[in-house]
Amino acid sequence: MSFSIAGKTAIVTGAANGIGLAIGRQFAEKGANVMFADMDEKRLVDELGDQAEDSNVRYFAGDLRERLTIVNLLSATLDAFDQVDVLVNAARQVIPSDPLDSEDDSVITLLNQNLMPALRLSQLVAKRMIKQSEGREEGAAGSIINLSSIAARRTHPDLMAYSVSSAALDQMTRSLAVALAPHRIRVNAVAIGSVMSHSLKTTLKDNRTFRQDIEDHTPLNRIAAPSELGDAAQFLASEAAGFMTGQILTLDGGRTLLDPVAAPAH
Repeated sequence: MSFSIAGKTAIVTGAANGIGLAIGRQFAEKGANVMFADMDEKRLVDELGDQAEDSNVRYFAGDLRERLTIVNLLSATLDAFDQVDVLVNAARQVIPSDPLDSEDDSVITLLNQNLMPALRLSQLVAKRMIKQSEGREEGAAGSIINLSSIAARRTHPDLMAYSVSSAALDQMTRSLAVALAPHRIRVNAVAIGSVMSHSLKTTLKDNRTFRQDIEDHTPLNRIAAPSELGDAAQFLASEAAGFMTGQILTLDGGRTLLDPVAAPAH
């Protein structure tokens, strides 16, 4: 079975840095057409400005919490590449929250940031995938991949909002997988442990103790590279995962095999 994604067109959100950028670059290197989407236009230009003239790379800047922006993202992708075969919802935010603070609106903030844009974009892209597959009775119509977290099933005192949004994203993945299966659209998620994202790299820069704490609670005793998420996303986008839908693929270095409540989970 082929792991190839050559010739497919993918939208990758959260693609200006870290994990999203790594996934988008790997997809482009493997021959896919890629629309890199992010709110941070400056960083998109800095990272992709020289590549944006390449035939298989484009970027789109906008706030995906806005419905019109989502519509414009899909339109820009279709204008550039005529189709969309893969959606990677990699945009996410991690903020600390206090479960006992009644004035803390972090849960609402992260549902609006981590869940709703992924849901709305998935719904819109799925409609396009269904339209593209009309008259074609065999073969996949599309693949949707969500970036989730092991925080969805672990309890960390300071990450309640992030855990709630991750758990909601996992359930969204399962629900959409069932709803879209008759249309031959697969929906899966990658639940990550600690990956050297842009935000984590910034956090660890002057905090060796925190890094050691993460490594001590990870059986493989290291933090994953963003490129390792690219490998997982490529698998889920390819024919090799053709009979896989509604699954939460865990990449955590073995973190969830251990049980300490207070171990870092991002």
